[in-house]
Amino acid sequence: MIEAQRYPADFDGIIAGDPANNWTHHYIGGHLWAALAMDGDGYIPANKVHILADAVNNQCDALDGIKDGVLNDPRRCNFNPETLLCKGSDTSECYTREQVAAVRKIWSGLRTPEGQVIYPGLVPGGEAGPGGWASYVTGGAPGQGRHAGLGLPFFKFMVFDDPNWDYKTFKFNATDGFDSDIDYTDSKLAALFNAVNPDLSAFKSRGGKLIQYHGWSDPDITPLNSVNYYESVMQAQGGDVHGLQNTVAFYRLFMVPGMQHCQGGPGTTTFDMLEPLDKWAGQGVAPAKVIASRVTNGVVDRTRPLCPYPQEARWNGTGSTDDAANFVCALAYQ
Repeated sequence: MIEAQRYPADFDGIIAGDPANNWTHHYIGGHLWAALAMDGDGYIPANKVHILADAVNNQCDALDGIKDGVLNDPRRCNFNPETLLCKGSDTSECYTREQVAAVRKIWSGLRTPEGQVIYPGLVPGGEAGPGGWASYVTGGAPGQGRHAGLGLPFFKFMVFDDPNWDYKTFKFNATDGFDSDIDYTDSKLAALFNAVNPDLSAFKSRGGKLIQYHGWSDPDITPLNSVNYYESVMQAQGGDVHGLQNTVAFYRLFMVPGMQHCQGGPGTTTFDMLEPLDKWAGQGVAPAKVIASRVTNGVVDRTRPLCPYPQEARWNGTGSTDDAANFVCALAYQ
């Protein structure tokens, strides 16, 4: 993403998978935010992640017309974690009020006191599995999730230059006339690490082609980060339908239902973006879809098309829902 924005002449084609291009805000509103949510009474043991995953699937799986364990677009899922609240004492099959609040915090993301989004939260779906919440969010104990493991050293050694820095002291809001630690982090490192400039006109004008993909069930880098950046480019390219037409001419985003961070999850998560990029950059053939597979025990048992955003794969109503041939790329169900 830095190459496309800052050095547009370097490559004819670029593939960006699950990018952390909003780097400082991802470390603040993703890694640090999740680590704090899992601190203290809000901690959710890894063996209770399935409660949330099952409840989300039960309510939202069929919203795309197929009950297959995968949410085509989790933004349509309005699951209320309050329904998981224990009726009495805490058990292995319910969540305490503090755990429910932690889920809400992770899904809502980091916001200003006025409600403005600083960094979006994770989305429902795909919480279970070895690459899901048990790995990134909860870990085996408080402070052992990958969000904590990946994020806290960044603040200790690159932001605050203090190996003894306590992540609970991070100041999210300005107080007593002093800027917040968000402002401090951005002022120190955003210009180096962040790649959020929506102006890709130089890359486009010299014929560059960009394919970006992101798993809708990514528990590490929220998929909304990719969606938000793509939509910002659409606005820079003219907005609305005109902006979309201008954008898909050189830049396409493929959201992968049910894929966790770069791989894994219940969706069709095996695919090749290099061949489509080669045909697009070398022959001018834009990818209208990319066929993806789900592989179980070494055997392909499901295929689906991945579609350029904002389209998604829709079953045509006939034939197996495990065969990509029975799907079309179309705008979302309303």
